[in-house]
Amino acid sequence: MGIPIRGPAPSEIGARLGDVQEWAGDWEQAGRGPLRIEHKKIGGRHVGTNLIPGRAWVDSYDQAWSVLDVHGQVRRSIELADVTRELCPRVVPWLVSHPMRALALEAKWERLLATVRWIDERQSPGMYLRQVDVPGVDTKFIEQNRSALTALLDQQLDPDHIDQATTDFAGRYGFRRKPGYVRFRCGGYCGFSELSVRAGEFTSAIPGISRVYVVENEITYLAFPLGVGDMVIWGSGYAVPVLHPLDWLDGLDLVYWGDIDTHGFGILDRLRRRFPHARSMLMDRATLLAHRGQWVTEPEPSTACLDVLEAEELALYRDLQSDTFGPSVRLEQERVSFAAIEQVLGPRTTARSE
Repeated sequence: MGIPIRGPAPSEIGARLGDVQEWAGDWEQAGRGPLRIEHKKIGGRHVGTNLIPGRAWVDSYDQAWSVLDVHGQVRRSIELADVTRELCPRVVPWLVSHPMRALALEAKWERLLATVRWIDERQSPGMYLRQVDVPGVDTKFIEQNRSALTALLDQQLDPDHIDQATTDFAGRYGFRRKPGYVRFRCGGYCGFSELSVRAGEFTSAIPGISRVYVVENEITYLAFPLGVGDMVIWGSGYAVPVLHPLDWLDGLDLVYWGDIDTHGFGILDRLRRRFPHARSMLMDRATLLAHRGQWVTEPEPSTACLDVLEAEELALYRDLQSDTFGPSVRLEQERVSFAAIEQVLGPRTTARSE
């Protein structure tokens, strides 16, 4: 590899002879190792013809490592490659393409490879990540190194063992995900004041339930007044996708109530994509303006485009985005007066004691 050397002009040789000689001497010193210096002729009538350094050559990888002062890193990279070739040969091309990233992982490289090899050779359907049994590796290690393990597993595993459409680490490599739970109240069902069940096992509606409320704040969920035929579910923010497997919600009156802020409408939008018939409650302009003294500031407003909101919801969402009411206005669910809840629910027969 040759690199041109920018040298003095002929006129500078006579005017700055001492500087030119010092500059040329430095290059001659470099030419004794690790570089090879090629000279060129310059000069003219006034200073005569002179040979000065014109190009520096690196003739071998070993010379390149010396110029860059990376002999130690190269040696460690070779060692990492040798270990990788023995434990997970399919990972070697990744290491060659990402040497600096591999070096950053040097202290835990063998544990990473051992984890990849264990998953490749011993994982079976139905396992949790907790069952990966590698010395020095636990679920926290896997969690902290998901990015590196994803890169290595994508190299080592057969393509049919990878769910490319899934971004969740466990699901991508065929492990069981932590189950989602639905926590709900419905008037003392079977003698329980509330229950929490696995979403995947909640396959049918509770008998007698005709309306389901999904609320975000836990205390609001616990205090929510239930009527006959009502159920209230704690949605817990962006965890509402846990409700997606509950096909029986398609046939019930489904009501969502969240914070009046950009993320609250984002959650409503997400829920309505799965359940188009879902309607909102106390997420309107009148409720917001009636609680002006309870407004707080939303830390990081969303800029997402929401396209399944109803016209009035969308108008309020855009007003919140554009700071129509003030900077990042937010009305949290727990700041809405209880009288407003009772008013919107209206008179009805109270459910059994909870």
